[in-house]
Amino acid sequence: MELKPVDLFYEDIGQGIPVLLVHGYPLDHTIWAPVVEGLKDTARFILPDMRGYGKSPDTNEVHSMRLLAEDLRALIDKLGLEKVILVGHSMGGYVALSFAHAYPNYLSGLGLVATQADADSPEKRQSRLVTAREAKRRGVGYVTGGMPAKLTQNEAIQKQLNELMLNNRTGSLINSLKGMAERPDANPTLAAIKVPAVVIAGTQDQIIPLQLARTLAQMLSKGWLVEVADAGHMPMLENPTAVIDAVKQLICHVGECK
Repeated sequence: MELKPVDLFYEDIGQGIPVLLVHGYPLDHTIWAPVVEGLKDTARFILPDMRGYGKSPDTNEVHSMRLLAEDLRALIDKLGLEKVILVGHSMGGYVALSFAHAYPNYLSGLGLVATQADADSPEKRQSRLVTAREAKRRGVGYVTGGMPAKLTQNEAIQKQLNELMLNNRTGSLINSLKGMAERPDANPTLAAIKVPAVVIAGTQDQIIPLQLARTLAQMLSKGWLVEVADAGHMPMLENPTAVIDAVKQLICHVGECK
């Protein structure tokens, strides 16, 4: 099946080595604001809204991780870039691993934030599909209602995330739920990733167990783990200083440290 990319909305901030920051589900590029603020003099940051989120268009098809990776490839080509450091959060991490497998020559470095290489368990897959089916009937609030409390224990950030999530389109949430449910196990592709790769994990993440992050870092040939204290699934908002330091480490490992 032909993969047809959409024209993603993006922000482009700073100068230097290009770093593409990819948000998770069901969010948008604004979650990276504290990280970019701390690093804008270090590199060039490109922050897209993924297909169906923020100001980016959607199409009536499942958001497979491979399709979302194709959107990123089209954006990189549009900007005339040869290689990027790709940093993905949660679902954005699934997309980053799909991209690394499909387009290794585009990568100079990889960041995986609050994410995993494992496919969904049968139970988790079924849960996503049930949520997608109910969302069609009950709308965005049904999908996002309890999510902020699972993402962080910080009440101010919960409020921020709730407002962000309620701006979503129901169809886009359904497309993403189906795409995540069908994503393949990425573990067999990890050995082929030869670029510097940092795994960033909140020690209190309720969604991705810390042990999974540790295993992921060990399986990457040039991987290392940064554990973010007092953070759950949103370390870039909960402890931005630690994430800024980790991303700067990655930029330095690629060889463009300022």
